[in-house]
Amino acid sequence: MAPPIRVGILSFAHYHANFWAEVFRESPLAEFIGVWDDDTARGAEAARRYGVRFWPDLGPLLEACDAVGITSETVQHLRLVEAAARRGRHILCEKPLATTLADCDRIAALVAEAGIVFMQSFPKRFDPVNHELRRMIRGGELGRVALARVRHGHAHGLESDFIRQWYVDPARGGGGTLLDEGVHAADFLRWLFGEPESVTAMISSAALGLPVEDAAVAVFRFPDGLLAEVTTSWSFVAADNSVELYGTGGTAILAGVDLGSRDITRDGFLKTFRVAQSERRWAVSPIVPRFKTGGFHQQNPLHFLEALHHGTPTPVTVEDGRRAVAMILAAYRAVETGQRQTVPAPR
Repeated sequence: MAPPIRVGILSFAHYHANFWAEVFRESPLAEFIGVWDDDTARGAEAARRYGVRFWPDLGPLLEACDAVGITSETVQHLRLVEAAARRGRHILCEKPLATTLADCDRIAALVAEAGIVFMQSFPKRFDPVNHELRRMIRGGELGRVALARVRHGHAHGLESDFIRQWYVDPARGGGGTLLDEGVHAADFLRWLFGEPESVTAMISSAALGLPVEDAAVAVFRFPDGLLAEVTTSWSFVAADNSVELYGTGGTAILAGVDLGSRDITRDGFLKTFRVAQSERRWAVSPIVPRFKTGGFHQQNPLHFLEALHHGTPTPVTVEDGRRAVAMILAAYRAVETGQRQTVPAPR
């Protein structure tokens, strides 16, 4: 059997580092060798908590590992990817990939030049209930889907600890809820329907008064005429439907796949109605979202390690990360101009 993959985590700025650390500590495929963080107190505390070494200098940690997980402030992703790629270290990177398309392009170039394995974290792609939606769409069970809604967010903006952190600093996070949460929805729409062609959007910071937006609505138009709305907020104290798909042959409604709806929704997460069915009532799927049952964010490092171990492609690529950011940045341009904007075509 191949030796364990030596993995380090670069920064605990993002809370998801905790989920990744659990996997790196417990997986037989990995040897969790330690943590580097430019915030020494934060990194040392995390290292103690997971029983690994804290590395005060980045270089020695990179020399000692085969792969890294990057969970820093978003604006730091490019610098850390560059440091890891130049040493040939494989990378799992938190979303969003970067705050600008230029940084995304540079990251993609670094990965290609180094010939390393790179995976972008988009855990919605690993939830079985989302695969059920995708199966229904691809199998034509909903007919032609004409309208989609993805409502995705949480209420952390109402918490004093959250609004003191980098998430609300445009210089370190690159944006507010539209980028932070909306990028999940953007990738999800691409995964379901392909590439959108244009977008209109509005944002607001009225509810929380933060330096970045706390609520946003973006509507993407796809080449086949599909309209897909992304609604996101940092003040969803309770919610229900997370995903709504309306087709000529049926409707699918999914709840419990974002923090706004996960805890308050207790059953009947996926409801469907098909035109061809005999009774006009919802059919309720027995599938419970992984976001509800647990182990959701852990899927990113698990799939990353599996790809490295078996030498197979990662299920989410650097281009997937770049495309989702391109969608969100186009939405911000629509906000700034007040006009519908073209989403740049794939390269």
